[in-house]
Amino acid sequence: MRIVSGIQPTGNLHLGNYLGAIRNWVRMQDEFSAQGGQCLYFLADLHAISMPHVPTELGANTREMVAALVACGIDPERSILFNQTQVPAHAELQWLLSGTARMGWLNRMTQWKDKAGKNREGASVALFTYPVLQAADVLLYQATHVPVGEDQKQHLELARDIAQKFNNDFATEEAPVFTLPEPIIPPEAARIMSLRDGSAKMSKSDPSDMSRINLTDDADTLMSKVKKAKTDPEPLPAEAAGLSGRPEAANLVGIYAAMAGQSVAQVLAEFGGKGFGAFKPALGELLVESLAPINTRFLALREDRTALDTILRQGAERARAVAGPTLDRTYSALGLIRS
Repeated sequence: MRIVSGIQPTGNLHLGNYLGAIRNWVRMQDEFSAQGGQCLYFLADLHAISMPHVPTELGANTREMVAALVACGIDPERSILFNQTQVPAHAELQWLLSGTARMGWLNRMTQWKDKAGKNREGASVALFTYPVLQAADVLLYQATHVPVGEDQKQHLELARDIAQKFNNDFATEEAPVFTLPEPIIPPEAARIMSLRDGSAKMSKSDPSDMSRINLTDDADTLMSKVKKAKTDPEPLPAEAAGLSGRPEAANLVGIYAAMAGQSVAQVLAEFGGKGFGAFKPALGELLVESLAPINTRFLALREDRTALDTILRQGAERARAVAGPTLDRTYSALGLIRS
């Protein structure tokens, strides 16, 4: 078994990033390692240039993301942690697969439509072919499983379509070039909303820092944000159905449940009937206790550029070794001659 997953180096990581993706990566690392499997996690810096970006910030954000992943529990010894740029086979395989991918397939991608908006003529070619690079990211390593959220299911389906067509066109059933990866829907993939608006996702782009809990927040800042989080005047209900129509209350209860490893029902069994004056301090204390070790390690790692670059370099060396045979077979299947 081999898991492959990537994350864009956006910088300014927050609780939504941790609960939505990073914590599940750590769980999969632990579970798959115990079963003799392998996890490859990469920083998708090549994907980042499909949209306008600031070059100096991209490099800094890539290192910051490495620090965050390691601080949260990704072990570079047990998992292969690297950035795309240091494994040129990603870009090579994307081009080789571009002969198999079809314009119609890419035109149907929902994220292409959303990100390009009405100005499709002004969007970059990289944004349009982004899903082909995503396919290369996982097919390059013969991934058996890929963790996906709802917004990425379509892209994994495309990767499978590309792999199947390539195998049909250039290989045999007995000796396919690519493995068709299966999706993993992470359990308890928490959807964390803004502390100021329970109907909007927690985001680094929100102008208000009070809307999010950053991994860099100290204990006092974290407690202050929780206490000032938007709520309503009603006490917490005894059952989950009572959270309907109360997005801010549902968000805070959901955060507590995710951090405590409990169900919403279990949280409400303890706090149902109590007001936010009692619930918010309990939530703040839980967050401080859980995030303080991550925060301490993250802040220390973030300043050690040499250590971060070493992690990326060593991870890339291991990734290139895994990727090499697949890339060679792809070139050969297409009839391309390499000395």
